[in-house]
Amino acid sequence: MTPQDASKKTAEICRMAPVVPVLVIEDASTARPLAQALVAGGLPVLEVTLRTPAALDAIRAMAQVDGGVVGAGTLLTPEDVAAAKAAGARFGVSPGATDTLLQACEDADLPLLPGAATASEAMRLYERGYSMLKFFPAEAAGGAPALKGIGAPIPQISFCPTGGVSVQNAPSYLSLPNVVCVGGSWVAPKDRVAAGDWTAIEALAREAASLTA
Repeated sequence: MTPQDASKKTAEICRMAPVVPVLVIEDASTARPLAQALVAGGLPVLEVTLRTPAALDAIRAMAQVDGGVVGAGTLLTPEDVAAAKAAGARFGVSPGATDTLLQACEDADLPLLPGAATASEAMRLYERGYSMLKFFPAEAAGGAPALKGIGAPIPQISFCPTGGVSVQNAPSYLSLPNVVCVGGSWVAPKDRVAAGDWTAIEALAREAASLTA
């Protein structure tokens, strides 16, 4: 898969909903009902971060949920890419980007949302063929004003801001012409997941799915 094709596919996925839940799953048994609640609430695109031992099993479970598009976050190495792809991930997300990681995703035909925090990082990825990027860490890197500033001279690049994004500040990001969606963890609070309160999570997803500028 060429970087251009991969980026086009990633953009299509990002356009499915205004919010991509960023999920840190500790117990794989919660993965399927969690995915079902989020999809039912209108958030079909799900990012499972590879930060816990349960992550790959969670991806396997979520990949079976009708209407869901599950991806693997925190991809750092070619081994992560191979494991995510084998588990059923349909896209990948990384906090930054290295040539090794980009090549691994291209070789595996895994569309990647690579991270960038500066104009130079974004330009380097665009030069390689990536035009749909993750802006990370969004709030720490200057928030919506910084992303607006980057977008002015580089309107060809679109972003999914992640990192410190909340229901309160998401609209300020979504108002920017270079923002397709945002990534956030607030739609799946740990206490609600632990309690199995899928009704509450579906309600949070419904609220997030209705967010606009």
